[in-house]
Amino acid sequence: MHSVGICGSDVHFWQHGRIGDFVVKKPMVLGHEASGTVLKVGSSVTHLKPGNRVAIEPGAPREVDEFCKIGRYNLSPTIFFCATPPDDGNLCRYYKHNASFCYKLPDNITFEEGALIEPLSVGIHACRRAGVTLGSKVFICGAGPIGLVTLLIAKAMGAAQVIITDLTASRLEKAKEIGADFTLVVKKETPQELASKVQGLLGCMPEITVECTGAQDCIQAGIYATRSGGTLVLVGLGQEMVTVPIVNAAVREVDIRGIFRYCNTWPMAISLLASKRVNVKPLVTHRFPLEQALEAFETTKKGVGVKVMLKCDPNDQNP
Repeated sequence: MHSVGICGSDVHFWQHGRIGDFVVKKPMVLGHEASGTVLKVGSSVTHLKPGNRVAIEPGAPREVDEFCKIGRYNLSPTIFFCATPPDDGNLCRYYKHNASFCYKLPDNITFEEGALIEPLSVGIHACRRAGVTLGSKVFICGAGPIGLVTLLIAKAMGAAQVIITDLTASRLEKAKEIGADFTLVVKKETPQELASKVQGLLGCMPEITVECTGAQDCIQAGIYATRSGGTLVLVGLGQEMVTVPIVNAAVREVDIRGIFRYCNTWPMAISLLASKRVNVKPLVTHRFPLEQALEAFETTKKGVGVKVMLKCDPNDQNP
């Protein structure tokens, strides 16, 4: 292993020992945003060889079921997923993974970029589910790592204008730096007032809203903000039960869609990074050697910076 990013879910498992129905019952290795170098392959592996640099897709179905057959393997109930109980993650020196879910990295993609393909894939899957296309006007709620990669992908897919909101001005500065057309600091507005501000800045209601916080007020604002006939994609996970203006969405034919991680995204992400159509390098704000993992997790917990990266190879601490 070379570079492993820390995700909010890693911090949540560390602090609370569970996410929904996934409960930590025994010691577990964290980490699922990862890249490394192949040391050894099984006898039937032909697309990889020792020395290859790879990005790791952390979710691999254990069997070919109906969801795999239709290309939506992320929905398979048998899926193995790094750092989700009872499966160990890859924040370690050495790690074994299904070769079909290890993707060779071109020479012009760094290990850190390879590790960032995992969060980038969430943005790709969200924008695909939303139907982002040339000329789209997009509203993104939340400028954390997932909101920022969604911004990058929306622009790469042809969005004409993207507005992004957050509670923190520094995160919105980073959003502006990587291509946001409009940013808006959320204060104490009602969801309707926030939706009205979004419309005012854009000059129209966005056809697409991508909600990346999971907060009830933001989901409500997303419904009110989205143009009639548009699409709201729910990426952020919060409380299991939330109150939303469902009649408002229904009578205006606003489609509400969920996403679960991603599927079939690594090849597209690698192409975008290799062609330099997408630049994720500004997202990495902190780096720590593996021995300082606790400090790295504390940094992520405090919400400092954007993406914290752990370096697992003691002989190579480079990006």
